[in-house]
Amino acid sequence: MTRPLTIAQLAELAGVSTATVSKVVNGRAEVAPETRAAVESLIRRHGYRRQKRRVSPSALVELVFHALEGDYPIEIIKGVGQVAREHQLAVVLSELQHRHVPGQGWIEGVLSRRPTGVIAVFSGLTEEQRDQLDARDIPLVLLDPSGDPGHRLPSVGASNWSGGLSATRYLLDLGHRRIAIVTGPDFALSSRARLDGYRAALDRAGVPIDPELICEGDFLAGGGLAQAHRLLRLPDRPTAIFAANDEQAMGVYQAAYDLGLRIPDDLSVIGFDDLPAIRRAIPPLTTIRQPLTEMAAAAATMLVTLARGEPLQQSRLELGTDLVIRGSTAPPKA
Repeated sequence: MTRPLTIAQLAELAGVSTATVSKVVNGRAEVAPETRAAVESLIRRHGYRRQKRRVSPSALVELVFHALEGDYPIEIIKGVGQVAREHQLAVVLSELQHRHVPGQGWIEGVLSRRPTGVIAVFSGLTEEQRDQLDARDIPLVLLDPSGDPGHRLPSVGASNWSGGLSATRYLLDLGHRRIAIVTGPDFALSSRARLDGYRAALDRAGVPIDPELICEGDFLAGGGLAQAHRLLRLPDRPTAIFAANDEQAMGVYQAAYDLGLRIPDDLSVIGFDDLPAIRRAIPPLTTIRQPLTEMAAAAATMLVTLARGEPLQQSRLELGTDLVIRGSTAPPKA
């Protein structure tokens, strides 16, 4: 096995100065993209041997959100914070302003901060960004990944398919047959899995799947409101709506109120997440509990393990979901 290369050896192979290679290694911005890519490629291929004592990482966990809105990120921060405190680590928050892939400015900031590791929540990094972290020995863990993380990246998620199955099956057991679903965005792995669970429950019950009752949402209350208005104006409207997250369920509540429908007398509603705020809804929302705090703590524990150079017992962790029955569901009217 060949030894990793020094900065001088990398510079010679790349045909650039040692100062340029040093800037790439240290995450500095003032390097042409094609030069950076060439040096990064050499580092991936040959490795990088520091000539001086390795700089220790900062006692930071970089926590990256696509958006910092509502209770969802708060539950994540709680879980990561619990583990971070145990290991004397601080938590740095980054928001991508509803983007699901960070920009170049973000990765340069991370490389300059040299955190102990990065947790990306409902977002992902480009292959080049992952390689840049890997070249600096900065571990990355995906939490509630928006896409398939594959086998290369460690990840923590929830049993979204079984959650979708449980929600729909509960409505079926109550006697509902016109059950609509407002999904999340199609690119989200969790959204597709919850929809597949919904379809599986209907199929097992022998209830035909009506495409008119399947609406793509955006995991936001406004999307739930708009789609519920459409569903509840159908000539043969649904008697129940499964909203693929709690925020959309609140949009369904608003649509029912707008149209003079009572929950659960005229319409049953079930959500997904069990966020603290929805417990104050009137009536309280029946939902699928996704253990966000526990998921976040598990991701942070994985990150600490990787930062220590220790192997993970499993690189892909999926925590269970539970049906929480409250006042927003009831048998349909005769």
